[in-house]
Amino acid sequence: MSRAQDAATLVAGALSRRGPGERGRFLRELLAHTAAGLVVIEGEAEASEAVYRLADAVVARGQHV
Repeated sequence: MSRAQDAATLVAGALSRRGPGERGRFLRELLAHTAAGLVVIEGEAEASEAVYRLADAVVARGQHV
């Protein structure tokens, strides 16, 4: 299993243990902690780029709904 699959399995398992009303908050907190971790591991510029790309994907997805 690849690391990406490991991560996906970990997140899916964590989501499955939460009720529908808790899943959004969990994902928001996960995104915030992930961004903070990226700052520590890769630096502010790389973390900012990742967050920017995520925000761009959200905006693009909203245009297709």
